[in-house]
Amino acid sequence: MAADQEQFQQLLGTLLSTDNDSRTQAEEAYNGLPVESKVTYLITSIHNDALGEDLRQMAAVLLRRLFSAEFTEFYPKLPPEAQCQLKEQVLMAVQREQPDALRRKVCDVAAEVARCLIDDDGNNQWPEFLRFLFQCANSPVPVLKESALRMFTAAPVVFGNQQSNYLDLIKQMLQQSLLDQANYEVRFQAVRATAAFILLHEKETNIQRHFSPLLPNIIQVIAESIEKQDDDALLKSLIDIAETAPKFLRTQLENIMELCMKVFSNTEVPDSWRQLSLEVMVTLAETAPAMVRKVCGKYIPALVPQMLLMMTDLEDDPDWGVCDEIIEEDGDSNPAVAESALDRLACGLGGKTVLPQIMSNVPNMLTSPDWKHRHAALMAISSVGEGCHKQMETMLPHIVEGILGFLRDPHPRVRYAACNAIGQMSTDFAPLFEKKFHDKVIPALLMVLDDNANPRVQAHAGAALVNFSEDCPKSILTQYLDGIMGKLESILSAKFKELVEKGTKLVLEQVVTTIASVADTSEEQFVAYYDRLMPCLKYIIQNASTDELKLLRGKTIECVSLIGLAVGSEKFISDASEVMDMLLKAQTGELADDDPQTSYLITAWARICKILGKQFEQYLPLVMGPVMRTASMKPEVALLDNEDMQGIEGDLDWQFVSLGEQQNFGIRTAGLEDKASACEMLVCYARELKEGFAGYAEEVVKLMVPMLKFYFHDGVRTAAAESLPYLLDCGKIKGPQYLEDMWNFICPELLKAVDTEPENEVLSEHMHSLAKCIETLGNGCLSEASMAELIRILDKILKEHFDRAVARLEKRKDEDYDEVVEEQLADEDNEDVFILSKVADVIHALFSTYRQDFFPYFDQIVEHFVKLLAPDRPWSDHQWALCVFDDTIEYGGPSCAKYQQYFLSPMLAYVDDKSPQVRQAAVYGCGVLGQFGGEQFAGACAEAVPRLIKVITAPESRTPENVNPTENAVSAVTKILKYNSSAVNVDEILPHWLSWLPVYEDVDEAPHVYGYLCDLIEGNHPLILGPSNSNLPRLIAVIAEAFALDALSLDNDVSKRMLGLVRQIQGNGEVFQACINQLTPELQRALHEVLSATN
Repeated sequence: MAADQEQFQQLLGTLLSTDNDSRTQAEEAYNGLPVESKVTYLITSIHNDALGEDLRQMAAVLLRRLFSAEFTEFYPKLPPEAQCQLKEQVLMAVQREQPDALRRKVCDVAAEVARCLIDDDGNNQWPEFLRFLFQCANSPVPVLKESALRMFTAAPVVFGNQQSNYLDLIKQMLQQSLLDQANYEVRFQAVRATAAFILLHEKETNIQRHFSPLLPNIIQVIAESIEKQDDDALLKSLIDIAETAPKFLRTQLENIMELCMKVFSNTEVPDSWRQLSLEVMVTLAETAPAMVRKVCGKYIPALVPQMLLMMTDLEDDPDWGVCDEIIEEDGDSNPAVAESALDRLACGLGGKTVLPQIMSNVPNMLTSPDWKHRHAALMAISSVGEGCHKQMETMLPHIVEGILGFLRDPHPRVRYAACNAIGQMSTDFAPLFEKKFHDKVIPALLMVLDDNANPRVQAHAGAALVNFSEDCPKSILTQYLDGIMGKLESILSAKFKELVEKGTKLVLEQVVTTIASVADTSEEQFVAYYDRLMPCLKYIIQNASTDELKLLRGKTIECVSLIGLAVGSEKFISDASEVMDMLLKAQTGELADDDPQTSYLITAWARICKILGKQFEQYLPLVMGPVMRTASMKPEVALLDNEDMQGIEGDLDWQFVSLGEQQNFGIRTAGLEDKASACEMLVCYARELKEGFAGYAEEVVKLMVPMLKFYFHDGVRTAAAESLPYLLDCGKIKGPQYLEDMWNFICPELLKAVDTEPENEVLSEHMHSLAKCIETLGNGCLSEASMAELIRILDKILKEHFDRAVARLEKRKDEDYDEVVEEQLADEDNEDVFILSKVADVIHALFSTYRQDFFPYFDQIVEHFVKLLAPDRPWSDHQWALCVFDDTIEYGGPSCAKYQQYFLSPMLAYVDDKSPQVRQAAVYGCGVLGQFGGEQFAGACAEAVPRLIKVITAPESRTPENVNPTENAVSAVTKILKYNSSAVNVDEILPHWLSWLPVYEDVDEAPHVYGYLCDLIEGNHPLILGPSNSNLPRLIAVIAEAFALDALSLDNDVSKRMLGLVRQIQGNGEVFQACINQLTPELQRALHEVLSATN
């Protein structure tokens, strides 16, 4: 045994070796040992004073990791005496005299064992540990007190289900430790321990209240740690509390802000400490904005200028403007940290609080002779646009006027910052910004594009033009097209020459992207530049083959495909085959995972698929490999303890989430966007190619369905859901059995995804997908079990809808409630309403496919929709409940009568509701009641008619916000007159009805109205034709207006009937000419065009 132990100690030494090969061999040998042996050897090593401290530390680290990963596997197999011995040895190891670093690691081992010995029901199977913890905490020996606090910090769950009995003891232990004036390290660890305990109970306000008296001492010790500047762990703990339990800090909020402001504004303090202090304040502004506004609003006027000052901490670099490689700004630099913090502060506290501070500081900075101040001021305007959106919108003319002048600033970095501000505002305030300022912004950016002496500025002007073009209405951008393209073509030519002569490519890469964006917005208008641009772009794709030109080539591929999509297949078709061949050559051999061309190729193929349609099928065998490979990419993930995290936290390729108890989950984010993009392209292929994609449907379904649970990226889950109805469509060609098998694979997982999706935006996509799948497959597609599960999920979502409404009422009673909180609650409400609309979509799909067969299932959730109709519910609840009952009537037919006790009175009452959306849902319901409800509803229809007429004849009935419900009301009266008029005096209503025409906004309802008009004319109804056909000019005018306003498409059957009637009248030349003469020139032209087009 002694020999084995000695061998193991040598192995430990080799594990610390700097020689990679030796260390790898040692790791393999260590991993090959049985767990029980490893535990024995490691504990013995920890207790062995003769071993070097580094080896004993290594043994402690390995033992903790071993317990963390494998405790539940090996411990229960040990005999009871061996279990007792193990626990005793662990506690003895804590008490031994040993160096501090080793003791810390041994405490982690003990805490890990204690954590592992809390069972699933919260029973503590190691009560001796709790006694030991309190003994150490009350010991006169400072290092034992410190050890107790360290163990409690590492395992605050250690009291398990008995915690409530120990709360006062825990509080007393922490209070005594915080007040231990003789031992700073004890006070330090007490703060960490308290923070760990509060974080464990982040949602339990009663526990937080119980421990809030400790706060003054906690803040005092944090202030001490800042003075010492040895260890920033306490400031980081304060940030953690601010992030997850900010209300706990309320009683000391002013002292916290005071302390952090003092540190942040002191430039003598190291930057990392200043940045952490800023992080505390900004985190609080994000997680408890109302509390900060109310309690600490007075600090914001001092905080914002200090943040702006930090943004001026820039280096002078004479070569900055000519640098051809854009080096990502160091995220830890003062300007980057302050800029990000300002953005977050504005989003957290809102524009009313932050914008006045910006407006009182930025103007002076803009007039400063120091370029760094002007730069910081412009970057600040870029940063606060999102958070101060509402307040800045009214001031845009003043702000834009102020910024544009700096595009001529003598310093290139100020010009760059001005371009940045223009680009950011183009996005933040779109499309208002583009509509209001195009005449000033476009010429100004084109001017900066001439800055050949500073390629970085030149390129950034191009980037700003991309932002502007993306959201600019086509009708505006095309006014400037010749000027923009003249400039971009000349730069493309000059920079292409520069690339050949000098190898510089920064501006060329940007100008290609800018051309792509302009083409995307201009669409068919871009055809004028196609022939001049395409040869140069194709040349770049063919010849930019070296590694350093891969990004240029990728961007050029994007540009060519966007131009192709803009100009359409007729123009692009002559180049399509050559371009596809080039793209396929670009991916000859497998592209490296980090090759920038991959994402550009994948999206370009999808665009070309849209252009070529069925002709793209020939390329599928060549493109599907790379697309599937990228879509299948499995991200690298890691579970790291706090120790492993040191040195990795700043890695930009990784994102980490703390799981508590020293565990951190990390994911390598590189490649995730490409994966999402590839998934979206598969959606595109399935949608565009339909049965032509059937050969890949099974492979793609097997990839997509598991990705409904890909929680690392919302876009991947969204694309996975979106693909499913299209893939079912593709699969139809393979027969019913194939389709059934595919749906049996999809359905349970899609239901699970709807049930568990955490993000509302993605949940809405899942529900939309489910609705489309049901509509695609039809009645009977859901098994009894699946239907029961779907009803359970809908029931749960509807209950949550009501619960969240109650929770919002509670938030309005909060002590820090203010109008900005109300705006946020309104946003939450909108999200809820959106999900409710998706519930209505799913029910619509079920009613439209199952019809009356859905009634027994609908009965299980109908009470929720009755509740939504109650007068005290908000208008959006009324709207969507009415929509559901509209479907009940439309697809249930006369059998819907079983629900009339629920819907009939509210539907009639809401016909003249003040909300247009509610009116529309109610009047539509009256229409389908007339059309599908049957004779039993004749009385209800008669009661509805005067209410509908009131809506139609109201003074404001045709204003933009009212026109849709009004036209729906016209259609509802039409349906009642046509299908259910036994209790209505039709002849009394018809003259009024004719006066309400034309209708044109609602293309779904227009055919009902004009179809009935055709019935009446074809039936020679005297009230419609008038005495001696005197109404014919009026009828021709109504028909002409319908076509002039695109109320109906020409291939609609009703359109054909209307044109048949016009031609019939045309047979009598004199009468027809008299009718035509009464039309306006516009209506004459519209009628002439449709008659010519349908000859």
